[in-house]
Amino acid sequence: METHALKLFMELRPHVCKSISVDMKKIDGLERFNSGNHFIQGLKLLKKEEEKPSVEGTLTRVKRFIVRFQTPRTIVQFLSFFLFFALFLGLGPLPILLPVIGLLGVPTKTVGEAFGSLQYLLYLLLPPWLALASIFVAAVILNRAFCAWACPFGLVQDMLNLVKKRHARVSPRTHSQMIYVKYLVLAVTVLISGTLAVSVIAGIGSRYKEALDVFALAPFNALSPADTLFAVLPQTVFDARYALSDLLAKPEVDVSGAIIGSITSVSALFWIRTFVLALTFALVIYVPRGWCRYFCPQGAFSALFSRFSFLGLRRDPVRCSRAGCRDCVEVCPMLVPILDEPWEKFTHPECIMCLKCVDACSTKAIKPKFP
Repeated sequence: METHALKLFMELRPHVCKSISVDMKKIDGLERFNSGNHFIQGLKLLKKEEEKPSVEGTLTRVKRFIVRFQTPRTIVQFLSFFLFFALFLGLGPLPILLPVIGLLGVPTKTVGEAFGSLQYLLYLLLPPWLALASIFVAAVILNRAFCAWACPFGLVQDMLNLVKKRHARVSPRTHSQMIYVKYLVLAVTVLISGTLAVSVIAGIGSRYKEALDVFALAPFNALSPADTLFAVLPQTVFDARYALSDLLAKPEVDVSGAIIGSITSVSALFWIRTFVLALTFALVIYVPRGWCRYFCPQGAFSALFSRFSFLGLRRDPVRCSRAGCRDCVEVCPMLVPILDEPWEKFTHPECIMCLKCVDACSTKAIKPKFP
């Protein structure tokens, strides 16, 4: 009788247990209360069968890895990173501004960053129409896809995200308050650059400019962790290398004393920038895309227009098992409330179009939609 029940269970498997995933501890707990239950025995048998390695299962996993969006996204990120800093290969510079950060102070860049250029153009008393147009056009056509697919500092955050398997969970209340910090950073930056330009044009901005000092050129980039990582630190290492070579070529010079003197003579701004970079690294290790979520003014600027974007996401109401599944919400690095968005199409301002939700959906209910 028992063998017949198990056999019947396996015959019905394609119909009732097609995608079953059972916790063995729960099964063992149930068996203690109902030791003669053939259904539980069948579940155990099914679990053992599914745990056996098979060629078909391996091919399925390889196929899923290849066809998922995260594979081409990672490739595009690395290619963009290489091309953006490939001036030494004769690939630029090109008169193109993109909604990314970390390129303003890099001497080998092939393209420019829109937000940094906006500040710089205001400093030069030039209309920043190109910078504004690039942010607007990119957001309207591609949403915030540049944040997830091309931004150099976004790639760094994704790499640091791999350091820890388990990340800190930010409460909904804290998240809903913190997302406005990046808009505050955006507003303060534009206010400083804008008021400086107006005051200089009016002929009363000389003292204001002197007071701002290094912050006059580009207020945000003066402390930006991306600029520190890609421009300030490499230049510092480059300068230190040649300075050390000169010291070693002079035997009469006290090398150790000269090195200590050089370190102590470094400006306070350098140490502040390094400290900000270290804090940012610590944040993104524990909170996926923490910089993008809460502090990036370029992301905030793009978010102002991304709600009107042609590119968005769509959920199929037939396939989406909303009641018992939150896979798409759990994998979203920006904590977008996907299940609360409209079915037909949604363009949430915090969505960076990384498409992790599309890959995570087992029923393939979420898909990109354009327009």
